Amino acid sequence: MTDPVPGLTPLLEAVLSVGTELELRATLQRIVDAAAELTGARYATLAMRDPARDGLVRIRTAGPPVTGASPAGRGTATVNGPETETPPGPEADICLDVPVRVDDEVFGNLCLADKACGPVTLEDEQLVRLLAAQAGIAIGNARLYETARQRERWIEGVSAVTTTLLSGGTDADALTTVAERARILAGAAAGIILEPTDEGGMRVVVASTPGDPAGIVGTTVSPGSPLLGQLLGGEPVFIEDAATDPRITVPARSRFGPSMMLPLQTEGRLIGTLVLPRGRGDRPYTEVERLLAGQFASQAALALVLADARHSRELLAVYEDRDRIARDLHDLVVQRLFATGMMLESTRRRNAAHANGGSGNGVCGNAGTGDAGAKEVSAALGRAVDELEATVQEVRTAIFALQQPPADAPTTFRGRVLRETAGAAAVLGVRPSTRFAGPVDNTITDQVAGRLIAVLRRALAAASRRPGVSRIEVVVDATVALPDGRPGVRLTVHDDGPPDGTDVTWESAL
Repeated sequence: MTDPVPGLTPLLEAVLSVGTELELRATLQRIVDAAAELTGARYATLAMRDPARDGLVRIRTAGPPVTGASPAGRGTATVNGPETETPPGPEADICLDVPVRVDDEVFGNLCLADKACGPVTLEDEQLVRLLAAQAGIAIGNARLYETARQRERWIEGVSAVTTTLLSGGTDADALTTVAERARILAGAAAGIILEPTDEGGMRVVVASTPGDPAGIVGTTVSPGSPLLGQLLGGEPVFIEDAATDPRITVPARSRFGPSMMLPLQTEGRLIGTLVLPRGRGDRPYTEVERLLAGQFASQAALALVLADARHSRELLAVYEDRDRIARDLHDLVVQRLFATGMMLESTRRRNAAHANGGSGNGVCGNAGTGDAGAKEVSAALGRAVDELEATVQEVRTAIFALQQPPADAPTTFRGRVLRETAGAAAVLGVRPSTRFAGPVDNTITDQVAGRLIAVLRRALAAASRRPGVSRIEVVVDATVALPDGRPGVRLTVHDDGPPDGTDVTWESAL
């Protein structure tokens, strides 16, 4: 039986250990620990060639520091920027330096120092190179997994923002939603949105920060700023350190480090700029993070445009409803006022004729005629007063309807009745005339209101099935007294269908 190759079993265990992790940082830590264990080195470190890509600089084991290495303990990473390697100092000597390649590119260098049991052997170097080859595969898989996770989080963020924006709310709420969600996804210290100003600059309108946003909202970027041309042109801007970049002139820049400025733009329309600064000393944004954040900004801009279009449609619905109410006022109120005026004019003429006839024929012979004329005038005036009162009620109803946002469900009893009559208008071909008497919103309970609405709905449905109906009147009177003396409410629905119209009356105690 052939003896096992020395070091083969530990290598297999190390390879299997390296491949068990999907998270990048944990994978790198396993690689470093496995290299130290295979060779017996007291210290191992993995320094990245391109820290900006993965947001990591160095992963190390515990042990004596190597010159140029991070002094942090096991499992930590220095993220302040790339470090330059210098010859090892007296504290620890590098005994092995092997490159780790991922997709034919050097990902970093695996350095080992201070082997405890003698000098580095050829076997040590072969084991580490085999481990480095396997590590390249594991790192590639971890990168793919990390990118997929990041993309999933950003996609979910875009979906949440779109759902929130299209569910309604003000413009300020929409911008705050975008800033807050982007800040969380990017791991930024703040989410800031700038909008163009009429003077040709930009102004901060929203700032989402975990702490106090003082000194940020209201800050302006005046015309002439080095960055303004790029921002207004819809170009993304990436800054390594906002605190030291001379292009950043706002006072709050001292709080921030790596920053992204992304255009909120769709179909050539610039809504504003989304700024995502990280804290001073935080790691820089990776290329993947920049790409995903840019895609988020584009989708958020589209959602903002759609939300604005929805708001415009709602305003249009309001204007259309106002036009409808104006037509109702003309048809129902103006014509009624004209008819009442004609009635009063006719009464005035009749009264003048009776007065002239009575003066020439003697008092005794025309006493009966004068009494009859006075009664006729009194009746006509009574009808005119009734018509004027009805007209006042129509005007009040129209004013109330003007105050109701048509897109919202009514919360008052009066609003619910108006919704029912408005909905019936599409079936009837004529909008019912609706009048209220008494404090209907304050006196009618929810239980009574529910029953009244049900009766009203059935009465309107029955009227829609009767031929020849051209006018419907709905009266809700909360001032009536029931036969037993209790206060009550009465619903009356009258239509003018042949032969003599139909009345539906319903009463209930309050």
